[in-house]
Amino acid sequence: MRRRPYLGIALVTLRDVSVAVRADTPEWPGDTPFSCRWAWAKAQGASVNVSAITMSPHVGTHADAPLHVRDGWPGSHELPLEPFHGRATLVDASAMKGEISLAQLEALADLTTVERLLVRTGRTIAAGTFPADWPTLTEACVRALLGRGLRLLGVDAPSVDTRESTTLAVHHMLFEGGAFNLENLDLRRVPAGEYELIAFPIRLMSLDAAPVRAVLRPLGAGGGA
Repeated sequence: MRRRPYLGIALVTLRDVSVAVRADTPEWPGDTPFSCRWAWAKAQGASVNVSAITMSPHVGTHADAPLHVRDGWPGSHELPLEPFHGRATLVDASAMKGEISLAQLEALADLTTVERLLVRTGRTIAAGTFPADWPTLTEACVRALLGRGLRLLGVDAPSVDTRESTTLAVHHMLFEGGAFNLENLDLRRVPAGEYELIAFPIRLMSLDAAPVRAVLRPLGAGGGA
């Protein structure tokens, strides 16, 4: 049965930008992949179906906790809510390679002030394979954005740092600056522009990352204020 909207209330368009997690979702090479088994099954006489999963919290769309890069830093249960909800600017950097400077970003969008920045690199696990490489923001770019109020950096790539990085400089810079990250977003069908982001991490205790269901709502032009 098709539900009719309430009179006087406009329909809201929500875009799910989370990567579906399943057996063939690419994990970071060497990390724990997603797997599922059925602890109880109605087909075997149980009263209910109950599943059990095994996976790294970095599989699929997720937020890293500061603990990911330094012992003693806050774990996943301490991730704040505010950075993961609010106005976000999505830029399309899929034509770029290597390091992305602030000037290159500013050619794509007005970033005079920006609290949440989402970067489409076009190198995403959402297509079913782990990318060989992806563009990343320079340290100088991230430093400048933090000075402008950045609280969250989200990317469709597997990391805000390069695949080969062992220092994870961007991770460190974000956390030290009081900002956070989202990784493995699915931005393939989302135009650049302004959105409301809703992407709360699951409250898992003392882990290095937490899975996220990330949603965007278009702002302006019929999408809201």
